[in-house]
Amino acid sequence: MPQTKPLEGRVALVTGASRGIGAATALALAEDGAHVVLTGRDVRALEGVEDAIHDAGGNATIAPLDLGEQDGIARLAAALAARWDKLDILVIAAAYLPTLTPVTQIEPKQFAQAVTTNLLATQALIAAFDPLLKRSEGARVIGLTSSVGAEPRAFWAGYGSTKAAFESLLDSYAEEVRKLGDIRVAILDPGATRTAMRAKAYPGEDPATVKEPAVVGRRIADLVAEGFETRHRERVVNPA
Repeated sequence: MPQTKPLEGRVALVTGASRGIGAATALALAEDGAHVVLTGRDVRALEGVEDAIHDAGGNATIAPLDLGEQDGIARLAAALAARWDKLDILVIAAAYLPTLTPVTQIEPKQFAQAVTTNLLATQALIAAFDPLLKRSEGARVIGLTSSVGAEPRAFWAGYGSTKAAFESLLDSYAEEVRKLGDIRVAILDPGATRTAMRAKAYPGEDPATVKEPAVVGRRIADLVAEGFETRHRERVVNPA
């Protein structure tokens, strides 16, 4: 663990923290001193991330959660309020990628899951944790998007349309709280990153040709520590 911990005393919640970019972000935030609450559906994977954080001298708590259950989100917010009475950092990394198909062939159940995970859960998270974010001195909300949210691409509508709505939702929230304290909202596009979702979308790609999740996780932690103007947008690139 570094001697200087810019996020010491801060409480962070990371969705999708069981693997990939979510897990890497949780590790980076903990490395910088934050107490990280890890959410996801895979309990064993969450425990692995928690163990890695503890082994490195950091602090974390697992909170298994299915984002499709909005009551679960409300219960988690109540539990955090009882323990810390604030939330300083919210990283929305969880996402669902439906099968890539033409618009005319989008599978309804998969599309519904994408809407639930990528959009409805985001609104539920913001609604549930807004009071805790407002009790923080300098709360930060980071949402992870995709280039297909802003630039429609053939066969990606099932995912891209939910990310476009996701971005609109976060930007609207940023405007609503702009003059209500110091909550700042940023949207990051991780770019090509070595994740299971990436492998699903590009099965023939050599994983070694794209950056590791740790690069994105470190950038998110640095951005939170550095500060940013609300509605900040950024695409994470692989360092030279």
